[in-house]
Amino acid sequence: MASRKKRYQRKVKLAVHGRRTKWAPFWAVLKKYGQGKRVHPSQMTRIRRSWRRNKLKIKPRKMRKDHLG
Repeated sequence: MASRKKRYQRKVKLAVHGRRTKWAPFWAVLKKYGQGKRVHPSQMTRIRRSWRRNKLKIKPRKMRKDHLG
């Protein structure tokens, strides 16, 4: 049960960080700032992250050594 919870927390963390890219669709800019504003979509997102550049440093979970008895 505990390993399932840890796995779930890891997936949640990966999902959260997956959304933290410096990107937004162009229609979100229109919705937020209005039609007359010329703003780059990346202005809307605060934190920039790339899967190539910055790693999340999530530690692998410890496995129990079943072969030791």
